[in-house]
Amino acid sequence: MSATPTDEAAEPADEPPAAPAPAAPPPAEAVEAPATEPVQIERVQPEPFAALSDDAFLGGRLRLWQPVEGYRAATDPVLLAAACPARPGQSVLDLGAGAGAAALCLHVRVPALRLTGLEIQPSYAALSRRNAARAGAAWRVHEGDALRPPSALRAETFDHVLTNPPFFAADAGPPLDDPGRDRAHREQVPLGDWIDAALRRLKPFGALTVIQRAERVPEILAALAGRAGAIELIPLWPRPGRPAKRVLLRAVKESRGPFILRAGLVLHPEAGEGFTPEAEAILRDGAPFAP
Repeated sequence: MSATPTDEAAEPADEPPAAPAPAAPPPAEAVEAPATEPVQIERVQPEPFAALSDDAFLGGRLRLWQPVEGYRAATDPVLLAAACPARPGQSVLDLGAGAGAAALCLHVRVPALRLTGLEIQPSYAALSRRNAARAGAAWRVHEGDALRPPSALRAETFDHVLTNPPFFAADAGPPLDDPGRDRAHREQVPLGDWIDAALRRLKPFGALTVIQRAERVPEILAALAGRAGAIELIPLWPRPGRPAKRVLLRAVKESRGPFILRAGLVLHPEAGEGFTPEAEAILRDGAPFAP
């Protein structure tokens, strides 16, 4: 689980468009699915968060409970899901699932997926189960470490793995005030080992989709060397003419396909607030990235 850095000077916060203000959540057993698609809600123990907000993603087609204080998904999982080339009926693993934002955004866009998650923090794993039940998604989430996944998960391989690894190294500055948010931002597992863990969970010719800071692309490419090809790099430009701070990367396990540098996506207009029309189409309307 990871989050977009919040200390990027001079750029607006990359929050989903029109997210509502925090709201007090109902008890876990009282969470209701949207009226148009009722589902049976699994009873779970309340998460140990002081307060949750009820946030809209994809123009309101997906709503997620998130902790008011702690790791909060913004645009990164939406972009990650949009870049995943999954097709109906395929299996997908969200490695570092958090509250389930990436997998559930993908669920909204692509029907009939078999979704699985791995999350090291039990409180977020429990919250992802609530969010999945609310969204009517078939979702299994395991609790455990990416390098030492539960035996049930080690026995499986998937058509797709999507992942938002922690952006910052273990020694990158002082700890954040909230332990859950700090753990989401700060890697406990070296990035190369995280990519290795993702590849191990893929079927031959399965697809890996990653979002990460641009400066860490060499580490990812080194971890993929000799093991995956058909690598596509998609820069995420904060504004026209600005260096890309984040990138999306796709790769195919055991492929020998060529490296492709995609045109990328400009997130914000040259001046003013908000997102570009191309970014809005992905963040609000659920449009996929081009193949």
